[in-house]
Amino acid sequence: MTSMKHLFGAAAALALTAGLASAEPALIFDLGGKFDKSFNEAGYNGAQRWADETGGTYREIELSSEAQREQALRRFAEAGANPIITMGFAMTVPIETVAPEYPDTKFVNIDGWANLPNVQTVSFAEHEGSYLAGVMAAKASKSGTVGFIGGMDIPLIRKFACGYAQGVKSVNPDATVISNMTGTTPAAWNDPVKGSELTKAQIAEGADVVYAAAGGTGVGVLQTAADEGILSIGVDSNQNYLHSGQVLTSMLKRVDNTVYNALKAGADGLETGFIMMDLASEGVGVAFDEHNAPLVNDDMKMAVAAATDGIVSGSITVENYAASESCSVLEF
Repeated sequence: MTSMKHLFGAAAALALTAGLASAEPALIFDLGGKFDKSFNEAGYNGAQRWADETGGTYREIELSSEAQREQALRRFAEAGANPIITMGFAMTVPIETVAPEYPDTKFVNIDGWANLPNVQTVSFAEHEGSYLAGVMAAKASKSGTVGFIGGMDIPLIRKFACGYAQGVKSVNPDATVISNMTGTTPAAWNDPVKGSELTKAQIAEGADVVYAAAGGTGVGVLQTAADEGILSIGVDSNQNYLHSGQVLTSMLKRVDNTVYNALKAGADGLETGFIMMDLASEGVGVAFDEHNAPLVNDDMKMAVAAATDGIVSGSITVENYAASESCSVLEF
């Protein structure tokens, strides 16, 4: 129902247009693939939930190169897809180029900053959810040293890291937070081998809890943490099940809800403009389930609840790196 060729060429271009019903929605996954067990997969899960509930169909494509971003947008728009939902900040510039040419088509820019009349731009308060993950990491750590491994070194991922460090320090001001980024190109989202290497290096420095915010690269982080007998923290999707009893929690970024809501609204009902998904709106949070239940005691749950209440009420302010490009508790 939702298959689409990964590579563009004559055949793939025809696949985009052939049989595409008027106003059928489309979903463009970011690099790393829809089954990255993280960001992209969260979007896929939201789309599938909509399809299962409504019987609706949608078109999709998994990008394999930067050059395909604008081409995918244009092909879907030409074919009449509406709305067109895009995953990842890197779709912002292509949307800014293509969307004005198709004023009757609505676009969704997840994690971006496009400001156009026919675009819904959705941002998340990752720093708030990461703060909660930091609280849990500090509570679970026996060494007083925890780690963070990001994907591509961009302000968005530093936003995760800074929020995490603030949460750690709120529990243990003397804690050490080690932070590494996987790379400076989009390849950093899909390099589990490098993720494993960075995890081993952080363990050598004493880290006994490591938080991965790195897309598909994080799979290598979680695997190595489990192999080496330390705890890990997943991201975006609930990754607790990947290594049951060894993943402390996952920082949930409800991309699934964003995609589901956009598809449910459809082209006619989709509201454009900027939307912020924060802790108060349950756009971010941390995962509790049967897979991490043995790791989470009442003290940890109470600490997370208190931090949540403080952030929502405004009595706790979490520094947002993306807004200031500075972090008072962590050096990059």
